[in-house]
Amino acid sequence: MDIEGSIALVTGANRGLGRAFTRLLLEHGAAHVYAGVRDPASVTDGDVTPIELDVTSMSTIEAAAVRCSDVTLVINNAGISTGTSILAADALDAGRREMDTNVFGPLAVSRAFAPVLAANGGGALVNVLSVLSWLAAPSTALYSASKAAAWSVTNSLRVELRPQGTLVVGVHCAYLDTDMAAHVDAPKLAPERVVEQTFDAIELGRSEVVADDISRAVKAALGDDVTALYPALAAS
Repeated sequence: MDIEGSIALVTGANRGLGRAFTRLLLEHGAAHVYAGVRDPASVTDGDVTPIELDVTSMSTIEAAAVRCSDVTLVINNAGISTGTSILAADALDAGRREMDTNVFGPLAVSRAFAPVLAANGGGALVNVLSVLSWLAAPSTALYSASKAAAWSVTNSLRVELRPQGTLVVGVHCAYLDTDMAAHVDAPKLAPERVVEQTFDAIELGRSEVVADDISRAVKAALGDDVTALYPALAAS
């Protein structure tokens, strides 16, 4: 499908990667952009339409699907990271929060908007994932687990939505230059570069974006022995 002329909904659209999606959608000629956020007042761009949408609230998701019935492109971008390790005292509570937002949230949005996309010709559904879909990091173990689950959900959606003509795109990247990674001292990718690669995938009908060298290296190592990704396990 073409970005030009599309009608898009972006969740978590008020900052970071989500806002980059809304700005570049308009620059690429999208006909209309809905900015789905918990607090519509947090959207300061006057050329998008703020929509109350909390991905952990079915009532707001269902209301958004009714209001945005003309959508041809859905971008599941909203997500959280609590920075919780697997043995932390609050691991279960934090894990439930991350699963609710990062897994069940996009799943609920996808289910609500699948009939909308079908009615409007199929369109495309984008799930923003992470290199941590494929790699466990002890300091963010529960975020990694949630993104791995979201990757699995994305694969299932590809199969389920193919008959209605909906392209499902999974986006994997490492550190982005956004608030979420502000504390990280490592190379970071500009959000706009991820958006441009995602648009290319949509327009070419590709189902996956692997946006940076780190993500490409991790994906390439998935078929190796586990110690390729976790060298500490090889130590005697």
